[in-house]
Amino acid sequence: MDDKLTALQVLLHEVDDLNMAAALLSWDQTTYMPPGGAEARGRQIATLARLAHEKFTSEAIGRLLDDLRPYESSQSYASDEASLIRVTRREYERAVKVPAEYVARATAHAAAAYQVWTTARPANDFAAVRPCLEQTLDLSREYSSFFPGYRHIADPLIDASDYGMKAAMLRPLFAELRQQLLPIVQAITAHPPADDACLKQPFPEAQQLAFGADIIRQYGYDFERGRQDKTLHPFMTKFSLGDVRITTRVKEHDLSEALFSTLHEAGHAMYEQGINRAYEGTPLATGASAGVHESQSRLWENIVGRSLGFWQHYYPKLQAAFPQQLGAVPLDTFYRAINKVQRSLIRTDADEVTYNLHVMLRLDFELDMLEGTLAVRNLAEAWRERFAADLGITPPDDRDGALQDVHWFSGLIGGAFQGYTLGNLLSAQFYSAALAAHPSIPSEIEHGQFGALHGWLAENIYAPGSKFTAPELIERVTGGPMRIEPYLDYLRAKYSALYPL
Repeated sequence: MDDKLTALQVLLHEVDDLNMAAALLSWDQTTYMPPGGAEARGRQIATLARLAHEKFTSEAIGRLLDDLRPYESSQSYASDEASLIRVTRREYERAVKVPAEYVARATAHAAAAYQVWTTARPANDFAAVRPCLEQTLDLSREYSSFFPGYRHIADPLIDASDYGMKAAMLRPLFAELRQQLLPIVQAITAHPPADDACLKQPFPEAQQLAFGADIIRQYGYDFERGRQDKTLHPFMTKFSLGDVRITTRVKEHDLSEALFSTLHEAGHAMYEQGINRAYEGTPLATGASAGVHESQSRLWENIVGRSLGFWQHYYPKLQAAFPQQLGAVPLDTFYRAINKVQRSLIRTDADEVTYNLHVMLRLDFELDMLEGTLAVRNLAEAWRERFAADLGITPPDDRDGALQDVHWFSGLIGGAFQGYTLGNLLSAQFYSAALAAHPSIPSEIEHGQFGALHGWLAENIYAPGSKFTAPELIERVTGGPMRIEPYLDYLRAKYSALYPL
């Protein structure tokens, strides 16, 4: 069977080459491409996506997967060989249900919609992007139609990002989390917010980028296999396990914007850089799920990057980099500023305590739009009303309302947001497991050392790639299923020291 397994790997590498070429074109579109290239770029990406889909869903791969069933059964479940066959079959069985023509059409639309959004958001022009969003909704419903038998129309879309997760599972989970979070939010916001004026000064762009790059290099991000560029909405992208890139967004009068988005995206990138190099070019060479992936970005951004111990080491270095701005600002003032809790408009700027309320709002809107109970034409107004009800403030415009996130304007509606909250929950659960294995981690962080934490994550989370489903990985690593308690314990312990709870 070795020859058939080798033949399968060769075909998978060819599929991956096409997908990574499309990813490179997409990265270029969001970083350096002139606006005039948008129309052709959408066509180019769509062509590559169609070719990759056709090759992956070919009869040749289907026959090899059938022929390899006996070999798969003869191997242990966790073996690389059995895992490759199993995971490839799962992805193949999903992909063959989706026509290649649809893949090309949806991909081209996503590229075009993104370009419209890049001008519509700064212009506060929801009307300009509304036709694109209505078409996106149609394409999202069409995608679900390829998977008849679902209980909720969003289930196939959610499953594509977080395998095995369904709307019926997310709704009670998020409802319980919301019930637990609201008293914490209300207790904190009953007091005056922390003063974050120290963060709202002129900070030269080059120095901001250099400081963030130095931190993530010490985290373990390998610049020999990565780089950082600027974009409108920060993201991580991978062209191979040897080329994993991040982007950030810089505001010269807001130190936290570039710094924490850099830490966040580096968390994603270190995950991809840490995957077993033997999996290159196969379906195993990616994260277990959107939620697991997000757990890594939130862990390095928040649990580590906003901790007091971390800044006990790095704050003197930050003061040295910006002596005029921060030289006279005490550590306690800075620490409270970067952990300020406040009802705010922008999800990506939201604090740890209120962040999940932003995600829940978006998930509900996704489900409502897919169900047909919320029309796109009413989204902007519904956003203002729901935001006022949930967070006690009303967006002054659509730029900071329904237009703020790129997800619906560069992909499909459904499955885009739940991973953020799942990632928050898992970040604390994984960190607790790492502490149980290495109690010295907090002390090491206080000295700017991350070897034990990075090493534990590399061995337990990164290296397996997608060999295991998210529930399987969580069980293997933490000894039980995903739970909300570690995350709530983390929030209460941290913020009770900052605010009266």
